[in-house]
Amino acid sequence: MMRERSQRWYLTTKEQFHTFLGTKGKSPGDRAVGEPDSDRAEIGSSVCCNSSDPDTKRLKLEDGEAEGVERPPLEVEEGEPQQKKRARGQNKRRPHMKPTCYDDNRLCPSLVQESAEKCFFGERCRFLHDVDIYLASKPPDLGDKCVLFETFGKCIYGVTCRFARAHMGPQHQNLVKEELVKQWEGQKLTSNGLSKDLQHQLRKKKVRFDHSEKYLKQLSKSGRVETGEDQTPIPAAEPEAPKGEPFEASIDFPGHMAQNSASADAHESLASLESGVPLSETVSGILERETTPQTDVVCSSGHLTDEDLIKLRPREKKRLNIQNKLYLAPLTTCGNLPFRRICKRFGADVTCGEMAVCTNLLQGQSSEWALLKRHHTEDLFGVQLEGAFPDTMTKCAELLNRTVEVDFVDINVGCPIDLVYKKGGGCALMNRSSKFEQIVRGMNQVLDVPLTVKIRTGVQEKVNLAHRLLPELREWGVALATLHGRSREQRYTKGADWQYIQHCVAVASPMPLFGNGDILSYEDANRALQTGVSGIMIARGALIKPWLFTEIKEQRHWDISSGERLDILRDFTSYGLEHWGSDTQGVEKTRKFLLEWLSFLCRYIPVGLLEHLPQKINERPPYYLGRDHLETLMASQNVDDWISISEMLLGPVPPAFTFLPKHKANSYR
Repeated sequence: MMRERSQRWYLTTKEQFHTFLGTKGKSPGDRAVGEPDSDRAEIGSSVCCNSSDPDTKRLKLEDGEAEGVERPPLEVEEGEPQQKKRARGQNKRRPHMKPTCYDDNRLCPSLVQESAEKCFFGERCRFLHDVDIYLASKPPDLGDKCVLFETFGKCIYGVTCRFARAHMGPQHQNLVKEELVKQWEGQKLTSNGLSKDLQHQLRKKKVRFDHSEKYLKQLSKSGRVETGEDQTPIPAAEPEAPKGEPFEASIDFPGHMAQNSASADAHESLASLESGVPLSETVSGILERETTPQTDVVCSSGHLTDEDLIKLRPREKKRLNIQNKLYLAPLTTCGNLPFRRICKRFGADVTCGEMAVCTNLLQGQSSEWALLKRHHTEDLFGVQLEGAFPDTMTKCAELLNRTVEVDFVDINVGCPIDLVYKKGGGCALMNRSSKFEQIVRGMNQVLDVPLTVKIRTGVQEKVNLAHRLLPELREWGVALATLHGRSREQRYTKGADWQYIQHCVAVASPMPLFGNGDILSYEDANRALQTGVSGIMIARGALIKPWLFTEIKEQRHWDISSGERLDILRDFTSYGLEHWGSDTQGVEKTRKFLLEWLSFLCRYIPVGLLEHLPQKINERPPYYLGRDHLETLMASQNVDDWISISEMLLGPVPPAFTFLPKHKANSYR
């Protein structure tokens, strides 16, 4: 709620709010925005109520009608419901937002990469090969400063860059800053990319998953394993926990030498001594007799290590030491690499990539592998996988174990969306404990990094399951669990249940448990830590105010100005152009993710306008005028105003541009 004095100046109606934005922040007398003039006072007094009124009464004035004023009856056509339900859920049939108006005049990549003597597509090439024709139809440049050229000394997009005049010579040659290029030479800015060779092998199904196959063969002895290819419900017996060591993983793909998996003698001997069982009778010994040739040649490349000879024991795995650290949640759509860079700058300690579907990764889909990319500033980074079957999840874990650089792998058991749930993934795994155990044990055996799990309180709103699952997760080998204090059915209409999280902390001990839900201020974070959790995960709070990490670490409220918030958006667009590209496709992809983020940023209420600190994450403010025009513009929930902000940073939108946010409750037109 807003301060009593501010209510008089800043509270307004929906109509007056947009009228104010339409006048560019100027009142009828051309007074500066934010000045406590008589017009502002009149607007405020027309809508604000007595400060002694209860909060619920004041919140009902969101539509701008003064207390006691009757609404005119609405004309409702016959057969239509009289009350319109609040928009909620996802816009599942959003319009295609990728601009296609420039597709007919795209320049051949061979010319962009300055190798005109050789076209990659030969005679079948459908792209332009004449630079002059391309430039005649190319949309106008968006500015005189190219982020890539200023940062790295060279823009790899050449004439296709939407800021090309910053680095183009008179003959359309691409200019280069030699000193900057030498500074960045040899430095790896991002990792975890998908090579063309590996993509080809995945699509042709030529990648070997030796150790996943061993584990799945073990499961098949106790009952048929339900696979991702065969989704017919088939009962499978509960597998016994293997007593021996996890099986070593090896994958064959171009650029990497195959590593044999037939030598774990030292660990087998130790396991035999510890258990008192003869070596030949252990699970690993049986599997080795059945599947491993007697004569094996160990191949290695690069540095000579004993990794292929001695497999890491579970207690020898790298520990995930993130006690009391701030964990940025894996956020679908909005948790992209540029956004994570923003949060890292403000103090996030642990970051995680967006949810990646394991079957898409195994098929070599470029769009899915892009979710695994890691920036060099992300010192504690993990990836999150979603799947419903032990075969695909175990194989995917084995693949990632050899191909990407991560500090941990997380299983998404908290995704509530129907598309995932109906296939048995996400929250559905909480009701499929047998499959859940098979997935966890299988992934844990093929990974060299810790395995973590993110869960909810349960599926149904009043039926909690987490307290029963957490002890089992600990026994299955999970290194850390994160509990979101809501059920699948509850979604976000009610607050997170931190009392239940506190109960689960004791149940999960000594396994670390992170808590997640409704953290929007350092007071919220302090209360969460008092429950005994090992740390906190921040999701929507980071989307609404990414500087929340700074507030928590410095234990203060930051009354950030609109100019500072615009600088954050400007940095995001720079990171986006660096990540997605500065050509037309990259600019519009950056714009798309900027607009998705603005659908959350508009919920922030400036600290200077609040009557009671802190702001609560589920409270929607009434319409208010900011302390300047930009602050008012950033408070708008109108899509057109978000597009205006994007045009301030990325230039005009393409013809016939349209945008609809992912969540229905976030905006209107």
